[in-house]
Amino acid sequence: MAAYLGGSAIQTIGDNPVTAYRQLVQQFAKDEKGNTVSPKEASSQAKAVFRKAPVTASMSGLTPRMIGVLIKRVPKFGFLLGYSFMFGEEDPGFGAATAASILSAPFFNPVRMVEKQQRAFMKTTGVEKPVAEIFREAAAKNFKPLFRGTIPLMGHSLASATLGLVGQPRLQKYVQKELGSTTALGGSATNLISSAVVSPIYVVVTNPLSRLEVIMQTNSMKGKSIPVTAAIGEVAADMRKFGMAGIFRGQGIGVAKAIVSLTLFHEGRIFLTNMMKDRNKTNGWA
Repeated sequence: MAAYLGGSAIQTIGDNPVTAYRQLVQQFAKDEKGNTVSPKEASSQAKAVFRKAPVTASMSGLTPRMIGVLIKRVPKFGFLLGYSFMFGEEDPGFGAATAASILSAPFFNPVRMVEKQQRAFMKTTGVEKPVAEIFREAAAKNFKPLFRGTIPLMGHSLASATLGLVGQPRLQKYVQKELGSTTALGGSATNLISSAVVSPIYVVVTNPLSRLEVIMQTNSMKGKSIPVTAAIGEVAADMRKFGMAGIFRGQGIGVAKAIVSLTLFHEGRIFLTNMMKDRNKTNGWA
């Protein structure tokens, strides 16, 4: 658990700029008047925010994301590793990934909501929204807005756990087995290769779900919530107007984010796991 959490912390810091940029590309799919804009124009507007305040934009949402490493990952990894332990799995399997995704979603949806709300209005204000203000707005509605987007998050989390936490390590072992004996590729290289193979699949599966999350979680909490059906309608309208590019806004940067995230997470996790194992052996605990 400690190694998984440490890997998540390393991943979160490393991929935050890419995460922020991708959200803005998806969020700017509509202008201030509610009209859908082209993917190219949305990308241009996201870049303008980063040019105007590069450090602020890159680090926006990092505080709740780091807090979320505990709030989100403890239940997710707890269910994942707990399920594996109970059913005698040496490594987490797909059953563990499914259980972890469904059971942990209500715990970390509020963190994702706060993270998105922090950078949701940077286009007009130029600064991230204070967390205290976000919680005041949520408290006015009995904190119900913090749970917007939970349904698509469950699907997103399932794909993330299945491909990232289960599929990538298994693929890495296969790559290491097939290539390790005939080439000089080490663990880090096979980790990067595995992440590069898994990431495009992951992004194709999760990008539409991520769009639904962004639509449901970036409108003002003072207004009415956007139901899943309405969010799907927005994505469908985007597709009718701009084709597949409308559905997969931010996919290119999403692939880059997934490769960086997966690689950093597993590199950190493996490094910390080995360090802890060595410590146990040195102290005679194992």
